[in-house]
Amino acid sequence: MKVVISLGGIFFTDAEKLKDVAAIFDELAHSCDLCVVTGGGVKAREYIELARELGANEALCDYMGIALTRINAKLLIAALERAYPEPFLDYKDVAVAKAIGGEGGRIAVMGGVSPGYTTDAVAAIIAEYVNADLILIVTSVDGVYDADPRTNSNAKKYNKLSPKELVAVTMKGELKAGSRIVIDPVAAKIIERSGIKTIVIDGRSNPRAIIDAIHGTHQGTEIVK
Repeated sequence: MKVVISLGGIFFTDAEKLKDVAAIFDELAHSCDLCVVTGGGVKAREYIELARELGANEALCDYMGIALTRINAKLLIAALERAYPEPFLDYKDVAVAKAIGGEGGRIAVMGGVSPGYTTDAVAAIIAEYVNADLILIVTSVDGVYDADPRTNSNAKKYNKLSPKELVAVTMKGELKAGSRIVIDPVAAKIIERSGIKTIVIDGRSNPRAIIDAIHGTHQGTEIVK
């Protein structure tokens, strides 16, 4: 089974938390062809905001965020036993490496790639490129909502969405460097055109929820045709 995981930046604030999730990935690598894309998190948003205050445009701010996601990728690799030694910078290189490694091989880790979209979109693109069976977005929110549940207590959670419905929901959000939207519009469109099953979960309190979700048990949002 080919699985691409988008790992939110929230996991890169504590060494023990990162060790726990890395252990889950190492366990999964015995049975899954695994690629993990790392987000930027709090540190990325701090640098992006500082860059804005200095007059940087959004493209430059995006590059600041990308740099932090790649640092997080290196942190994850340091915690893993079965990872390639360096983060991948290009989708094609991942595809070639995975074709050689096959199931049960090393874990490919990468961060951001280009300005204009989040690491969720990177995960969706690499999933499409390698013909993945599942995209798993592990974040700080327990699914997709019609508004930000962190700021709106009346936000409604979706248990299941079609790719077309996901696109409609994500188009309401603001896409800019350091955005906190759960899935950005670019990722949603890639998910729509690829038709790859996608699950959004909150993995903070229980990293083993990642394994459960891959096996079909979760409390998040499922995007499927």
